[in-house]
This record gives sequence, structure tokens and C-alpha cells, in this order.
Amino acid sequence: MQLHELTVGQATKLLRRREVCAREITMAVLERIEALDERIGAYLAVTADLALAQADAADKIIASGQSGSLTGIPMALKDLICTAGVATTCGSRILEHFVPPYDATVVSRLADAGVVLVGKLNMDEFAMGSTCEHSAFRPTRNPWNPDLIPGGSSGGSAAAVSADLCLAALGSDTGGSIRQPAAHCGVVGLKPTYGRVSRYGLVAFASSLDQIGPLTKDVTDCALVLGAIAGHDPADSTSVPREVPDYTSFLQKGIQGMRLGLPREYYGLEGLDGEVAAAVRAAVARLEEMGAVTVDVSLPHTEYGVAAYYIIAPAEASSNLARYDGVKYGRRNAGASLAEMYRQTRSAGFGAEVQRRILIGTYCLSAGYYDAYYRKASQVRTLISRDFAEAFARCDVIVAPVAPTAAFAIGEKVDDPLQMYLSDIFTLPANLAGIPGMSLPCGFTADGRPIGLQLLGRPFDEGTLLRLAYNFEQATDFHLRKPVL
Repeated sequence: MQLHELTVGQATKLLRRREVCAREITMAVLERIEALDERIGAYLAVTADLALAQADAADKIIASGQSGSLTGIPMALKDLICTAGVATTCGSRILEHFVPPYDATVVSRLADAGVVLVGKLNMDEFAMGSTCEHSAFRPTRNPWNPDLIPGGSSGGSAAAVSADLCLAALGSDTGGSIRQPAAHCGVVGLKPTYGRVSRYGLVAFASSLDQIGPLTKDVTDCALVLGAIAGHDPADSTSVPREVPDYTSFLQKGIQGMRLGLPREYYGLEGLDGEVAAAVRAAVARLEEMGAVTVDVSLPHTEYGVAAYYIIAPAEASSNLARYDGVKYGRRNAGASLAEMYRQTRSAGFGAEVQRRILIGTYCLSAGYYDAYYRKASQVRTLISRDFAEAFARCDVIVAPVAPTAAFAIGEKVDDPLQMYLSDIFTLPANLAGIPGMSLPCGFTADGRPIGLQLLGRPFDEGTLLRLAYNFEQATDFHLRKPVL
């Protein structure tokens, strides 16, 4: 096995035994990026000098016997997580040259754990998209087939992990933006409970929905990275003061008697691809063989989730993105008046999908339409949360597909926003309810496209998701398969 192919867990053991040094692993990853990323487009910035300096510092720490949980591990970040002294563009022209003066809380926590930062990863502009085609700079391609989308908006993060361009990455999930690209790229992705991981320093899309989480090569790595970034943060008013368990302690527990909820609204959805449905049902059957028990559950308001989400998320986006006016920071285009400067700056700085969502959100919040749209969407959100609470009274984990189809061709849906939005139908309800969700590989289509299995849990019960995922992973080999590059 080459060094760039290591998992976080494998690399940590080798580093602590002094069989390899952090600089060697970091160099291997940087060389891999240099050789392959022109074809994949996962990175917007590679921080080679910073990474090597951090790797050398990590080697000194390891030599002293004081290493942290992730010391010397090369990771990369979705480019909407603020990094002091390193550009944070959000995949947008309006922030093309923006360099934050501070680190996001998750960046500080990774630094405390000893992580080596190798770069910032591509994404749909301001996280608004499901394919990573809406980046202002270039699309990201799926490592399994460069003609396919990698998923989005954390497409760069998923593609980088899948192609061994880093050992692990962070993404953000507002409506499925960690889980869906993880499924399409054949990696593990976890959206924590809302409030489990600090959002301080995460550039906001929809503040009541956004959550940072890990994308990794296997479930053990997911537990390790989540443990490093989770926990209360006084700088984030939505952060929950709740103790963080040792997530790796859940992995060795069995799943005998665990109740798996199968939502009839998900499995009976018109448009669910046959190969995806078959792979997910085969995964459920495998879990039953391992001792889990399945129960039917209902999430009756699922059909309203997409409509509610695409009112609430754009409404919050229209408010959050109002700060990009050409005055305080970011791009500025000249205008004869203040209003003209705003118009010129935003027209040049925001892409078509961002402008579309701002317009939708502004309309839904405008006088005379707030009650008709936003208030009703918020009421539907409450009903969806109640659906999950009632379902979890009958089961421990909900098991479902991640997306209706496997990855599709680049450009296939770019001119049909509605079809694009419908690809999030299985993932966005978890964001509306604030519950944790996870994707892990569970199969492949006949033509070799990865398929993901989605696990949804009770609030702050990420440990149970990791436990179930780890047991499935140990009984299968889907996570071991790699794209040929």
C-alpha cells in the first residue's frame, strides 16, 4: 500500500510506531494531488508550504511522545470553512480574493489535534448545488468516471477522499451536501446533529440547516475526525453544551437486536432507480443476517420536504448573502451610485444558481408572501420533525437510500433545476429535523457507479450510526474498492 492510500487509522498507527513520518505522508499526498487533480478538479488551493511546515512540526511532536488524535494526518477543507491567511472563496467570484483573518473553530480543533492542512476543496458556489458544477472556477469530476458528477455541494471533498488526494476531509451539509457526494464517490460521510459541531467560521448558506461534518475512507476514520471537531463552542450560539463521547468506543459493539426503520415513503418513491433500490435492500438483508430487526415506519410528510426546504433555505440565503455588497470585503464593481455598485457587484460576483436562490428567498420573505410561503414551510418543518420523533419511538436507526439514482453525467440536469432539487429528496428531511445522517458505500451499479446507504438517527446519537455502519463495513468490502486513476 502506498502512503497516500492509507486511512487515518492506519496512518496514525504507523506514525506512532515511528515507521513513517508525517512529512513522508504529506509529500505522498502532495505528489498525488500534483499528478491527478488537473483531471479531477477537487482542489481550489493547495497549501503545500504550510502543509510541509505543519508536517515537520507534527514529527517533532510525535518524537516527544505528546501527539494528538490526528497528529500528522493530511486533511483538506471545503472552501467555505475560514482559514486564517489562506483564501476562502466559497467557490464564488465575489470572494475570489478573500483571505479570512481568523480560523473557524473546526480548523482550530483540527490544529489542536495535529492535522496537516493540504488545501481547500472545490464546491458548488456558496454550497448551493448538488453536483459541484456550480463552482465559479471549474467543475469537479467523479474519480470513478470523469464524465460523471461527484455530487455536491461538497463534491471536492468527496472526490479528494475517493481519489486519495487527502486522507480525510471536512464538508458541510445543508440539505445532503455531505451524504450525497459521499454516496456518489464511494466514501463515508456524516452530517452530525445540528449543534453538535460549531459553525463559527463556516460561511453561512442557511444558518438553521448548515452543519460541518467529515468525509472519510472508512467508518473508523469518520469516528476519529468527528471526535476531534465535535463539542460546545461559546462562539456559536447554536452550539449545544453536551458532552462528546469517544465515538470509536461504539465501533466494537454488535448490532444484535438493533431495530432498523424502513420508511415506506422512501422505498416506494416513484423515480427511485432499480439498481439503487436493490443495493439498499440487499444491504438491509445483510444487516438482518447480522442480527438486526427491521420494522416498517412512516414519514408521511416526506412529499412536502423538498418544497419546504426550497423555501426555507433560499430565504435564509437571501438574508445571509445580503452582506456581499462590495463595501466591506470581497469583490467590488464600480457604479455611478451605491445602488448601482450593489447591482454591478452582485451581478458579476454571484453565479446563476446563487442568484436564482436569492430571488426565490427574497420573494418568499417579501411583504404579503411571508405567511403564504415561509410560515407554511416552517410549519411543515415542524411536522417533518414530529414524523421522525414518532418513527424513532419504533426503531433505533432509519435505513434508506441516499439519492434516487447513482451519479449522472455532467451537464445532464444543469438546465433543469427542479430535477436537480429532487435529487435531495432523501437527504434534506434530516436537515429540516436537525437529526444526524450518514452515508456509507453499499454497492455499485452494473456500470461501476457507487451506491450509498443512508443511516438516520436520533438527535446526538451519532454513536449508534457509527456502530451500525462499522458492523456493515466489516461484513462487506465496498469501502475497499478504489477508482482506477
